[in-house]
Amino acid sequence: MSKLTHVDESGAARMVDVSEKAVTRRVARAGGTVRMNRETLRAILDNAVKKGDVLATARIAGIMAAKKTAELIPLCHPLMITKASVEFTPDEENSCIHVEATVQVDGKTGVEMEALTAVSVACLTIYDMVKAMQRDVRITNVRLLEKTGGKSGHYMAEE
Repeated sequence: MSKLTHVDESGAARMVDVSEKAVTRRVARAGGTVRMNRETLRAILDNAVKKGDVLATARIAGIMAAKKTAELIPLCHPLMITKASVEFTPDEENSCIHVEATVQVDGKTGVEMEALTAVSVACLTIYDMVKAMQRDVRITNVRLLEKTGGKSGHYMAEE
């Protein structure tokens, strides 16, 4: 097993020193799915949820979350994000919304955690906005879909 990068020689947690790494363009995409009943999905798509525009609110929440990742996840580096987007693909046949976040930075460390945080918070926001209509909404399949840049190169999740 390779050496853990977030632990020092004595076993104490530490932030990884990236000062010697090269600045490269780094992009990460993460995805997740919010599963609900057909009535709840229809209310979202018709903009008929009492709390307001669910997808617009979830988009802003996801972007804000990407920018605050270092405040939420211990040992993450604060990054000067150059792009953060959150997109939604409603799937009426399967009664769900697929959520995808893309985050980009020109920096010394990757943005996988920022993309995962963005998609997670966007999914949680959808849940929060519709929980009065349906308590058993499920958030599933949150995962890294793709990353580019840096020493480890390109990663693409298998379907």
